[in-house]
Amino acid sequence: MEKKQEYKSTIKSRPFFFLETKKVADLIYQGSKAFEIKDKAIRENIFQVKTEARKKEIASIILTRLNELDDFLIGKIARGDSETSKMLVLYSILKTDRLFFEFMYEVFREKFILKEHFLTDKDFNIFFDTKKQQSDKIASWNDYTFYKIKQVYIRILNEVGLIKNQKGDREIERVYLDYEVKQHLLEIGDQTYIKIVAGE
Repeated sequence: MEKKQEYKSTIKSRPFFFLETKKVADLIYQGSKAFEIKDKAIRENIFQVKTEARKKEIASIILTRLNELDDFLIGKIARGDSETSKMLVLYSILKTDRLFFEFMYEVFREKFILKEHFLTDKDFNIFFDTKKQQSDKIASWNDYTFYKIKQVYIRILNEVGLIKNQKGDREIERVYLDYEVKQHLLEIGDQTYIKIVAGE
């Protein structure tokens, strides 16, 4: 990964936010600035949540993710087909969450390479155990944190369409990347992410 981010467990309360991200991407595509989007989230409750704190939090999470994307990719989330939009929301999470990136690169991508068809509980356990040995910070997290992170990973992969079911041995699906998006990621030097999401 280009820049070594800190490991964090915040993803456990930060789901995929697909529809919310499409809304924000569309506002950016139309020329809105970050402060205007945050203001709109509070005044118009565009995410349809109850508290002001949650409105601010969701806006901040999504803007942080989209800040990693250029105008072309934001436009694709805003106006592209559903499958492409979902893959790019996944990409934005991979760009902003080091542990999720490493899981997808070290575990999920390996599944494609080895032609293994299921993502199992054992895969998660081995990954987390390995990371605990590599990082004191991760080793300090409690069991419930890992349980929640695993739940969110599974839900994200299911929403994107990379796994069929959320329980038991989860069948892996191959999702094809939009040709223009694939070429664009190659041009900006992000072929690593193509390997993760397209299994190449």
